Amino acid sequence: MSETPSMIPFQLERHTSGRLLLTDSQGQQHLGVVPVRAFPIAAPDEGISLVGSEGHELAWLERLDGLPPALRSLLEEELALRDFVPEITCILSVSSFGTPSTWAVETDRGNTTFVLKGEEDIRRLSRQSLLIAAGHGVHFSVKDMGTLDRASRRLLERFL
Repeated sequence: MSETPSMIPFQLERHTSGRLLLTDSQGQQHLGVVPVRAFPIAAPDEGISLVGSEGHELAWLERLDGLPPALRSLLEEELALRDFVPEITCILSVSSFGTPSTWAVETDRGNTTFVLKGEEDIRRLSRQSLLIAAGHGVHFSVKDMGTLDRASRRLLERFL
């Protein structure tokens, strides 16, 4: 079910401070609201929680695509700042086939290196997609292992 303007029991706008301001159906204002995806990898446009500065959920949105364009744009802009998951497009080198190991990779955001602490930091999301947790807290995705070049697939398969 998509949300219609009359079904949305709040107003959301950017405050002059740059943070989000939610005004609920009772007229109470909540400054510093943060949108949080329930399923950021599997369903990024479904299940969005609007969380107040106290850490409590103030509103729940089933889907982004059913929102009015201005609200959707505001939320997408905010979510883009919050979610940073570069996609690995090529594995350039791996320092060793044991862990920890240093990986040099090409991503959709540029080249970088990271430390893979353990094989358990590579998580399968589906048959072809992976999520790799780097030692410094950033997560990298491989959306489709089949699109990687042969050398990258070989390196990756040593850890799976």
